Amino acid sequence: MSPTAVLKNIDFPDLNQVPLVDEVGVHERAARFQARSIKKSSKIEALRSVLSMIDLTTLEGQDTPGKVRQLCQKALHLHNALPDLPNVAAVCVYPTMVGVAREVLGDSPIKVASVATAFPSGMTPRQVKLEETRIAVAEGADEIDMVISRGAFLQGDHHFVFDEIAEIKTACGKAHLKVILETGELGTLDQVRRASMLAMHAGADFIKTSTGKIKPAATLPVTLVMLHAIRDYYYQVDRMVGMKPAGGISNSKLAIHYLIMLQETLGTSWMTSEWFRFGASSLANDVLMQLQKQASGVYQSADYFSRD
Repeated sequence: MSPTAVLKNIDFPDLNQVPLVDEVGVHERAARFQARSIKKSSKIEALRSVLSMIDLTTLEGQDTPGKVRQLCQKALHLHNALPDLPNVAAVCVYPTMVGVAREVLGDSPIKVASVATAFPSGMTPRQVKLEETRIAVAEGADEIDMVISRGAFLQGDHHFVFDEIAEIKTACGKAHLKVILETGELGTLDQVRRASMLAMHAGADFIKTSTGKIKPAATLPVTLVMLHAIRDYYYQVDRMVGMKPAGGISNSKLAIHYLIMLQETLGTSWMTSEWFRFGASSLANDVLMQLQKQASGVYQSADYFSRD
C-alpha cells in the first residue's frame, strides 16, 4: 500500500483507549537487541540496508547553497572506490535550500526532504506553517518533515495538534509527510505512544522521533514504543506507516541494532527505505568505513571521507 494513499473519513482517535506502556519491559526488550551478534555476510547486507535508509541532513543556520550542493554531490557519489553502493534515501534541508538540492539531484532516485512548520520549535501561526509547507513542495520537495505543537499536546489540546497535522498533510499534496514528535520533550513513553497514534490517525506517512536539536533524541526504547504504535495502527486500519529515528545515531553498530528491532517488531515489509529512515549526518561515513573494512580487511582513515 502506498504511503501516500488518500485517507478517507479520518476520525479523531480515542487516546484514552491507547494502552499504557510497560517502561521496565520496554527498556529490557530494547537492551536485548543490543546483545545480538551478526555474521559477516549478514553484517554487509545490514550495512548496505542502513546506507539506503539514510536521510543525509544539514539543518544549520550557517547552511549555504554551496554546502547543500556539496552534500548532494556526496549523496550522488558516496565512495567511488566501492562499487555498486546503494543510494541514500534522501537529502534533508531547510525550505530555502530545497531548490538548490532539487537542481543538483535532478531526476536521481534520491529524494529531496524539507523540514517545515517552524522547525524545530513549531512556534508560529498555523497559516505560516501551511504556507511554508506549500513553498517547500513548490520548490521541489518530495517529503516534508513537520514538527508537532508540543505545547498544545502537553496541555491536552490534542484536537489542535490533530487538526494541524491533517491540514499540513493536505498542503503536502503528493509529498510524503513525516511528523516529528520531539520525543525528548514529551516526558513519558505513554505520551510518546499517544502522540504516535494521534499523528498516524491525522494522516502521517511517517512518524519521526526528533529534530536532533535537543537531547535526548532518538533512543532504542522510544523507537520501540513508536514501532509498537505503528503495528497497532496497522492492525486497526490496515495502513502502513513509516518510522524515522533521528538524532544521536552516528555509528553503524547502533544503526544495525535499530534494524534488528525493526525486523523483529514489524517484519520484513518495513525493511526498506520506503518505510524506514535514519535521520543522520555522520552515520553515512561510519557505514562507508565499515563497508571498506569488510572489503579490504583494514580501516581507511576518516580523511578519505568527505565531512557532511
